[in-house]
Amino acid sequence: MAHLEHPIPPLWRPDSRILILGSFPSPKSREQAFFYGHPQNRFWRVLAAVWETDVPRTVEEKTAFLCDRHLALWDVIASCEIEGASDASVRDAVPNDLAPILRGAPISAICTTGGTAHRLYTRLIAPITGRPAIALPSTSPANARMSLDALVDAYRIPRTL
Repeated sequence: MAHLEHPIPPLWRPDSRILILGSFPSPKSREQAFFYGHPQNRFWRVLAAVWETDVPRTVEEKTAFLCDRHLALWDVIASCEIEGASDASVRDAVPNDLAPILRGAPISAICTTGGTAHRLYTRLIAPITGRPAIALPSTSPANARMSLDALVDAYRIPRTL
């Protein structure tokens, strides 16, 4: 188990309306210095299907994709003890400070991706912000029981907000 600090800054703009929060970046994401970097994670495929567009491949394409749709992206955890990419192994989680995003953009909804992100948001951040989060399923390969079609249906929620 290693103690890690979150290495990726939040992605948001003053016109962001929906904030999507994961738990903590995987080793692949940390290596790429961008969110959802594991090739088997379905996050980018799911969002592309929801918005009926090509899957963004590069960091620049992913950034443009999010900004064009007024989506902000970050994680719940600022630092923690974690083993590999296992959310189940997270210990001693310290939350990220969402105040700059919530003050700087008209965020109308906060969504969490996966059970760990939602539990930690609810316990560590919602009492500070006073804002609930919409729980979305994990797009991780560890959530293989959920089909791509089912994930796409679940992720239509942010598009409708």
